Amino acid sequence: MSPDIQIEGLLFYKSTTLKKQAIMATLGLSGEVFDEALTRLRERLLLGATRLVETDTEIGLMTAPELAPLIETVRREELRGDIGKAGIETLAIILYREPVTRAEIDRIRGVNSSFSLRALLMRGLIERKPGSGGAHVFFTTPALLAHLGVSHKYELPNFSTIMTALEQFEATPEVATS
Repeated sequence: MSPDIQIEGLLFYKSTTLKKQAIMATLGLSGEVFDEALTRLRERLLLGATRLVETDTEIGLMTAPELAPLIETVRREELRGDIGKAGIETLAIILYREPVTRAEIDRIRGVNSSFSLRALLMRGLIERKPGSGGAHVFFTTPALLAHLGVSHKYELPNFSTIMTALEQFEATPEVATS
């Protein structure tokens, strides 16, 4: 598979900007081959719905600017609906386990949580910050706590009981090895 497609695949999978040096190392590309691949990728993306966004050290994918009206319409519709069971599960994990990575959330839920995280981020209920090792970590926002009527997560109903249950879940051998 060509390097431009590999780069696009990594960016799509990670759904965040990535360090150019890290991509080159992962794919075993020289600077020259990497630059050529970026040129091909940039040109190919001009025909579709995504564009390459680039700084001196990082690259990522973004929605084509001409799709902004459509995306804004969909975003408004998403904000009107409720967050659903998956969103509530994801939010609960973040509330009780913050800071927590997407991988940890996915492991606890047993499914990919990307869509739920996106919905919660859009609503301002959680925030994402860079964590150690390159993975982002998720936190609750003060707006969420205010909405729940608490000033700190420790004031949540049954906080200690739920934390004990989560700790027991984490200690379960089949969970720890999966």
